[in-house]
Amino acid sequence: MNMTATQARELASKLVPLVSSIKDRDIVLGPPFTSLSAVAEMIKGSDIGLSAQNLHWEDKGAFTGEISAEMLLDLGCRYVIIGHSERRQYFGETDETVNRKAKQALRKGLLPILCVGETLAEREAGKLSDIIGRQVTGGLKDIAADDMKKVVIAYEPVWAIGTGKTATPEQANEVHALIRQKVKALYSADIAEGLRIQYGGSVTPENISTLMAMPDIDGALVGGASLKPESFAALVKFT
Repeated sequence: MNMTATQARELASKLVPLVSSIKDRDIVLGPPFTSLSAVAEMIKGSDIGLSAQNLHWEDKGAFTGEISAEMLLDLGCRYVIIGHSERRQYFGETDETVNRKAKQALRKGLLPILCVGETLAEREAGKLSDIIGRQVTGGLKDIAADDMKKVVIAYEPVWAIGTGKTATPEQANEVHALIRQKVKALYSADIAEGLRIQYGGSVTPENISTLMAMPDIDGALVGGASLKPESFAALVKFT
């Protein structure tokens, strides 16, 4: 929940020229609902994609305050973030609602970025594998193998979001490998191998290269570091 539409338009206008030369990486911006139209205008004609931060699982109806897939598509969205840890923590989202939203996104032609992650208490209690396995299995329930090719999973350790703490590259990769193994068990080795798994937990220009060097980390779901054009461009251009 950052930036007015005016501020978001200014950020996007500065970002586009900084990353326009990057052609071998997918770049996606996910502003608040109120800024989607403004950002869509600024990235028009570029290779940058547009994502919403949430959606509702129904087409339309008496769901005051909610946003439908068709509304997002009409604004130019191609992606939607689903089940972010803050949605789970503060707004009561469950594996069931995450699954309903993921299936709706896929039905409507949006590409879901499905978030999973454990709290510090869960990690310290030795429940990491159980929590991640439950969230992956629940979030992907009844999603067909063909549709899995359109899904991105984002691992975000709740204890490392906005805290300045970061899982070590080895810790992050361990969970990414766990997610990949779970998807392999649910679907197939080919689907698991082709799955893009992002890391999201205080990603910065200083740690991006070491994280991305890990074999099972395929990208980043960036938070605070995306609020400054130069910082986000540095992340995109990591070597």
